[in-house]
Amino acid sequence: MGVIRRTGLFVLQVNPILCDSFGHCAELAPDLVHLDEWGYPIISSEPVPMADIGAYESARYAERGCPRKALHIAKIHPPAPEPVSRGRGRV
Repeated sequence: MGVIRRTGLFVLQVNPILCDSFGHCAELAPDLVHLDEWGYPIISSEPVPMADIGAYESARYAERGCPRKALHIAKIHPPAPEPVSRGRGRV
C-alpha cells in the first residue's frame, strides 16, 4: 500500500451563469463556501493546500453535489524552481 502525497494548491471556483443558488455547496463545504443574502456562493480566491484533506474532500463533495454542476476544483501547481546555470561565467 502506497502513500498518496498531495502537493500543490487548489481553489474552488463557481460559474455564476450556471449557479441557481440552491445552497448545497455551503452545506457540503462550509469552511470554503459562504452564501450571500440571495443564496449565491461566495468563495475565497485564496488557494488552499492539497494537504488539507478535510477541505479538499469537502470541496469534492460540493463539486459533485451541485445540481447545476456550477462548481469546479482548479488545481494549482507551484512554479518549478528555475535551473541554476552551471556554465562558466566571465571573470
